Amino acid sequence: MMKLEGIATFVSVVESGSLSEAARRLRVSRSVVSERLVELEKTLGASLLQRTTRKLTVTEDGKAFFARAIRITREVEEASADLAERRGALSGPLRISAPVTFGRMHLGPALYAFLARHPEIRLTLDLDDRRVDAGADGFDAVIRHGALPDAYLVAWQLATSKRVLVAAPSYLAQAGRPASLAELEGHRGIFYLNRGRADWRFVQHGQTTVVPGRSGLVLNNGDMMRDAAIAGLGIALLPMFIVGDALRSGALTSLDIGIEAETEFIYIAHADGQNPSAKLRALAAWLREAFGSPPYWETT
Repeated sequence: MMKLEGIATFVSVVESGSLSEAARRLRVSRSVVSERLVELEKTLGASLLQRTTRKLTVTEDGKAFFARAIRITREVEEASADLAERRGALSGPLRISAPVTFGRMHLGPALYAFLARHPEIRLTLDLDDRRVDAGADGFDAVIRHGALPDAYLVAWQLATSKRVLVAAPSYLAQAGRPASLAELEGHRGIFYLNRGRADWRFVQHGQTTVVPGRSGLVLNNGDMMRDAAIAGLGIALLPMFIVGDALRSGALTSLDIGIEAETEFIYIAHADGQNPSAKLRALAAWLREAFGSPPYWETT
């Protein structure tokens, strides 16, 4: 009979890339890992891994089995977590993807306190500015800032996100301070790669206006956009959770062009059709409380 510990060991070996690392993660000896793999391969009647002194390679049979094995181990983990949640405890794996800058500056500090309160939760946090596919990429949820065009996601709002036009005093001294949408168009812009020049969106009397701006620098990271603006390379439209400190210190100046930037939100979203776990719901509630309404980065 195939043993679950053998399947879990195989998954750990493939994910870690070595028997020694798998042994460390599983907190067993390397010889135990090897014995479990041998027993699993004997039960299946197939070779799953090719092992040499220098390299470990997954066979074609191993690749086919891994796709099923990882689903089996996750189902068991989630079943165990569900039982714990029925007893009022939050435990088990939780896989979240979030944008790099927001994750580093605000999500991380909120998560540390949450995990300290729920030590049985095993969190995997993937910081990536690309638009990951929550379901296909194996995440329980994704944290996103801005529009949510994905119809397959069910989103819960965590906080509002005010964005402001900013520039360095050095840039304004050289290029002048725009006072209207028309004047803004002629200025050098710093844009977010994943949104492009259509990101400069403003709202007045319920009408949305997009200002194309003159592209001077395009980046895929909010920290670098802020730093580029501080360096005097142009005007950027950035959320307060990124530029708040720079505005308070005077490194950046906010610009008033007579119209407000379109309000955005920070969400946590899970795949449509997925039944969100109690720990995911608890995390969402915790983050709402930690961020506040309005969020603390817009009031301090």
